[in-house]
Amino acid sequence: MLTPTYIFTDDFSALEGFFLSRPHVRRNFRVGGQLWASGEAFGRIHYILSGVAQSSVEHELGLRKILSFHGRGTVTPGWHEKDYKIEQALITLALTEMETLEFDKAEFRRMFHENRRLREQVIDWYSSYVNLLIYGVAHQEFNSAFVKLCNLLHLLTTSAGRSGPHPRLALTQNTLAEVLGVSRVNLTRALARLRREGVVQTSRGELRILNPEALKTHCSFETL
Repeated sequence: MLTPTYIFTDDFSALEGFFLSRPHVRRNFRVGGQLWASGEAFGRIHYILSGVAQSSVEHELGLRKILSFHGRGTVTPGWHEKDYKIEQALITLALTEMETLEFDKAEFRRMFHENRRLREQVIDWYSSYVNLLIYGVAHQEFNSAFVKLCNLLHLLTTSAGRSGPHPRLALTQNTLAEVLGVSRVNLTRALARLRREGVVQTSRGELRILNPEALKTHCSFETL
């Protein structure tokens, strides 16, 4: 059984040779660069060679919720035939310097129909993304800020394959709040409780999981 993942990486790595063989533009993005402009429907698809991107949705009131992170060996935003209005509210920014292979929709459509492995992987990618969104709506939405945070930290730690006695997450408190859709006040309270219990240690822009097993005891059933 697959658990939800907020970090997508290496799911298309086996197809990198195929991507390189097809017409593309090699793109480089500085930190904070947009993979496509705000208010723009998805017209370009990126295969990430290096770096990390962050995708979020922005409400018309200016509120923003982070949806997912995309690293080396994955494709963003994925390919589909139709344009959807919600795409104009989605923003994907480079969290680090990035290098990508950029394809237009017409070329990616040809690639999709020509390569069976690509078709299968696109379907699997969308299935994982839908699983994440259903998880957020059906479960995270009804959890307290504390349980939401514990679930997120557990999933980020396990999905990223972090090892060692004290896994590290390079995330700011603002980022955690935007992923969870909670206020900074509620997030601060939740982190304070985890610190008191010796579960986490926080420093500027970084969080360490000191006791992963204790963290799991605070997670909701559907996360584990």
